[in-house]
Amino acid sequence: MSTEILLQENGKGRVLKGTVVASKMQDTITVAVERYTKHKKYKKFVRSTKKYLVHDKGNTATVGGKVEIIETKPMSRRKRFTLLSK
Repeated sequence: MSTEILLQENGKGRVLKGTVVASKMQDTITVAVERYTKHKKYKKFVRSTKKYLVHDKGNTATVGGKVEIIETKPMSRRKRFTLLSK
């Protein structure tokens, strides 16, 4: 899955696409975002995955679903994204 990093129209926050990995916390889901980068020396595309904690009011997202998340002000120590769409 290729990930697009887009800026919102008003210039606030990144929009990322990813897959829901876990939804065990209250009003919070874990989203894994994949990126493909080219290795500097070997010129091979390398896949890297990063997990983000995302605010999901009402726990509407399900595990395995594709979602879009948007960067917002910090809500806790590690939670800086909000669910944009499922």
